[in-house]
This record gives sequence, C-alpha cells and structure tokens, in this order.
Amino acid sequence: MAARSRALPGNTKRKPAAMWAAVEEYLDGLQIEPDAALEAALEASAAAGLPEIAVTPSQGKLLQLLTRMVGAKRILEIGTLGGVSTIWLARALAPRGRVVTLEADREHFEVARANFARAGLAKRIDQRLGRALETLPRLEAEGGAAFDFVFIDADKENTVPYFDWALRLSRPGAAILVDNVVRDGEIVAPGSRDARIRGMRRFHESLRQEKRVSAATIQTVGSKGYDGFTLAVVLR
Repeated sequence: MAARSRALPGNTKRKPAAMWAAVEEYLDGLQIEPDAALEAALEASAAAGLPEIAVTPSQGKLLQLLTRMVGAKRILEIGTLGGVSTIWLARALAPRGRVVTLEADREHFEVARANFARAGLAKRIDQRLGRALETLPRLEAEGGAAFDFVFIDADKENTVPYFDWALRLSRPGAAILVDNVVRDGEIVAPGSRDARIRGMRRFHESLRQEKRVSAATIQTVGSKGYDGFTLAVVLR
C-alpha cells in the first residue's frame, strides 16, 4: 500500500504529473506504514477487475484523521467499491462504532465483504447492497442514531441528492467529505457534456445556497492526477 521513502531526483524539468506522484510517494513513505490488509484489498480489487479508483494512502489517512477528530461512532459511506476507504474509516471508529457503507454493484459488494473479513473488520461494517437513492430512505426509516461523519464517493451525477441525504441523516457538528469535486479542472467548463462534470457543477452551485453547512473545497494533485474534495461541517 505505502511506498518506501526514496530520494527525489533533482530534475526541475519533470512534468507536473510525474512530480506530483513522486512527492506523494516520498511523503507516503515517511508518514504511512505498509499495511498488509490494505495491500491485499487493493490486489483483490484489481484481480476482480474493479476500477482502479480507490483512495490513495494519503487520502485514506486523511479520512481516518477526520474521523478521529470528530470522534465518530456512526459513519456513512456512499460508494464502497472494494472497501479500501471503508477499512481506513472503520479503523478510526470510536469504541462500539460502526460504518454503514452503500454499494450498488453486487460484484463490488462481494469483493469488499471479503476484504473486510480479511482485515478483521466485518463486525464493525454494515454493508448495504442497492442503489443509494433507494437505500438512504430505508436508513432514515430505521430511525438509527445520526451520523457523525459521511464520505460521499459514488456516481457524481447524483452528488446533490446524496449530499442532501447526508444532511438529513447527520447530527449538528458532523463532517461530510465529498470526493472528486474538481474533475481535472473541468468543473469550470459550463458547456461540458460529461454528466459527471455537470453533476459536480450542480453540487457546487447548490452548496453556495446551502445554509445548513459551512464548507470549503480543496484542490489536490498526486498519483491520481488533478482533482479535489469538499469538506463541510453541519451547522444545524
């Protein structure tokens, strides 16, 4: 999972993307220990043909730190994929805490379930199979405790309704993190025909009017290219 520290070459003419990846590798090697369970989860995901879009080690560590900062006992994740991000989140839970993770694809669901069992976290993770916009109302109907932290990393076209559900299901003071919100800078293209970009533009525009949160968007670069995330705190 984590790369070992190595010296950076002194080539100032390096292309930006290569430099971003090299810096990420260097910092991960210093700050993040190798992890057999996460490495196995990535290998199992790749072997099953899942998209190679799991969070990077530094992104996973950020999720873990944010979870610990809010003292999360209840976490909601929209978009499980192979469960790499879920493992980072589950390990940061407060005692007797639980992650509820939603996944629409059955193959992804099964790969993640095996990954959770291998990591020894199956009892801390509540997997739900089905389209999130159908599963979220059922979660509300169950009447469980409000969520302390929400991670949204699913189909970008539905980010606005996902965020609205996150607000409905979270307590005041909870944190919501939405991933992949910059899309290689394409969110500034109003005429884009890409449904994912249009979805993210709708999200940013709706966030401007949303009075229930205070939010900031941070651009990121690294091995996954140029993107960003939005972090919001629920005010009421």
